[in-house]
Amino acid sequence: MTALGVVFRPQLPPERLRALARAAEDSGLEELWLWEDCFLEGGISAAAAALAWTERLKVGVGLLPVPLRNVAITAMEAATLHRLFPGRAVVGVGHGVQDWMGQVGARAESPVTLLREHLDALRALLRGERVTVSGRYVKLDGVALDWPPAGAPEVLTGATGPRTLRLSGEAADGTILTASTAPEGVRRARRLIDEGRKAAGRADRHRVVVYLHTATGPGAAARLRAEIEANGEDPVPEHGVAGDAGAVAKAVQRLVDAGADTVVLQPTADEPDPERFVRFVAEEVRPLVP
Repeated sequence: MTALGVVFRPQLPPERLRALARAAEDSGLEELWLWEDCFLEGGISAAAAALAWTERLKVGVGLLPVPLRNVAITAMEAATLHRLFPGRAVVGVGHGVQDWMGQVGARAESPVTLLREHLDALRALLRGERVTVSGRYVKLDGVALDWPPAGAPEVLTGATGPRTLRLSGEAADGTILTASTAPEGVRRARRLIDEGRKAAGRADRHRVVVYLHTATGPGAAARLRAEIEANGEDPVPEHGVAGDAGAVAKAVQRLVDAGADTVVLQPTADEPDPERFVRFVAEEVRPLVP
């Protein structure tokens, strides 16, 4: 079955997270996804709160910008989530927006090299290994977690370009694609991911998570159009959906047919009722998606 989720937009104040997480929990939604966008809300702290306020909801962080984080801290925080809330936390990492990284003096000369080193060390630490590495960016000397997760959790990578998509196939357990990814873009991403997996000799499962711009209710089409234009994305129909549950379910299915395992519906930043949006996805869209 296709997994469905909703994004908690960090343009909302953090005080709104509890009500939205409870709406997701109570309506039966499978997944709630959070972002660590500069300079809004912290991904791990928000995820911990959402997990603590709920009992069964899965909470994903998609994604944590690796230039901001020492990999040992990423591993410690992720391991704590996985131990406190077994099977319910999903952590994704990525390059981050380079302009934001520049604002805090963290822009990497080679973002792909940094991401590869961070991924390799993070996954090893979460497997409970003792890691010594002296890379271009990641340097660890005999580091091991005292409290690793009971089992190695999946680590996802946010990716758009060909090199990062291949890297995700090689070194991550799943890939997160942005809401500007049309179905053909999902197919292309799958091909590049598979190239990386083949090069690394991997045959395990690789989950693809795709965000989908979504608007419903009064003024949905205008809100969606304004959101896509504000993001500087191509205003093509495949980059979002505005309409009722049937229209949204069809857009979800197109992404699934292209290779998505999980589709996360991304409301517009000016969604007038985020809790109602969550209930719409869980109660009206979910029954229409196999």
